[in-house]
Amino acid sequence: MIESPLDILRARMPLWLVAPLLGLAFLIGGAGGFLTGSIVNRPVASCPESQEICEEFAVFWEVWDLARDRYVEPEAADPEEMTAGAVNGMLNALGDEGHTRFLTTEEAREWDDSLRGSFEGIGAYIDVRDGQTVIVAPIEGSPAEAAGLRAGDVILAVDGESTSGWTVDELRARVRGPEGTDVTLRVLHPGEREPVELTIRRSEVTVPSVNWRMLPDQIALVRLNSFDDDAGSELREALTAANEAGAQAVVLDLRNNPGGLLDQAVEVASQFLPRGTTVLLEENREGQREATSTRGGGVALDIPLVVLINEGSASSSEIVAGALQAAGRATLVGERTFGTGTVLTPFRLRDGSRLLLGTQQWLTPDGELIRGQGIEPDELVALPEDVAPLRPAEAAELSVSALLNGPDSQLARAFELARAVAARR
Repeated sequence: MIESPLDILRARMPLWLVAPLLGLAFLIGGAGGFLTGSIVNRPVASCPESQEICEEFAVFWEVWDLARDRYVEPEAADPEEMTAGAVNGMLNALGDEGHTRFLTTEEAREWDDSLRGSFEGIGAYIDVRDGQTVIVAPIEGSPAEAAGLRAGDVILAVDGESTSGWTVDELRARVRGPEGTDVTLRVLHPGEREPVELTIRRSEVTVPSVNWRMLPDQIALVRLNSFDDDAGSELREALTAANEAGAQAVVLDLRNNPGGLLDQAVEVASQFLPRGTTVLLEENREGQREATSTRGGGVALDIPLVVLINEGSASSSEIVAGALQAAGRATLVGERTFGTGTVLTPFRLRDGSRLLLGTQQWLTPDGELIRGQGIEPDELVALPEDVAPLRPAEAAELSVSALLNGPDSQLARAFELARAVAARR
């Protein structure tokens, strides 16, 4: 449980294109959990390595001086930017790129805001994959969705400037802005050859954690959008309402969910699994493992369950999917998940900036490593690149035939499985 800002908090920064882009997020963001062990007013570090390694830093300062004094564009040699670039380059060398990272003072403020659920921006989940900045999914009802952004869109430019080589944090800084202002994105839609220019007016974006609708044959489709502060309670309310409405099975949609707070992942898993069931294992650098288990009071312990996942499911989504799969509680349908694996500890630095450092890694209850591998579905069902997952409100308007034969092949299979298992109850 989160008791104070300095108590243990685990989360993945959700990578949302809102004022802080709800920064995946997370995590967000590639991603994982957060373990807040923020350290304030640390003493200035002396060189902690051997004399030989410390002497090598003379080369760094030599390059610093040359860049600052000789670079052709003096304004570009900004010490703050150069420091951030140097630190991020060092962290990228650790191999946890996109997850372990450095946040400037402003980015740290935005990150702190990222789990509160209401922001000014365009409203979309983002990530960086294979060096490309992409839209994981627009947020339902957001300016991004209204402008025509789609899951899988590649962002080629922001306000005319190429995004080549940008990090998620850089993209966030360029796209965020106050309500009522515009930003122009050049994007390439999946399956298309010619990019399009989309001008989007920023506004306040409210992000619900959960939405749901009843499908034909009393199958409840529950979409979990993120794992923010209210995810567990909102899911509990949705499942209770679905049960009261006569739901015979549940399809839990975790597609394109970039993650969030680990304690909320435990709350979500606890709705479906008995008290004391292992949700995940956390392993430290010495190889010691600690299990995290479900709490009591779940409201959907017995109802048939099918879970939808894809490559946009990360962090807490993978934790929940892996726990349900390991317990034999649900059938997983879709595609392999993103492959988040490290647990981040945020360290508060002296100037208000933040170091998000992977200090542990998490594994499934079976001890399987997820970092770089992801969760494999029980049934592999690919979704064409030009097809967006159906939202609960859209799916609820369709007949049984339209659902089974529609373009969302992943939901079609999950719906089919849910109907079959519900019929055997």
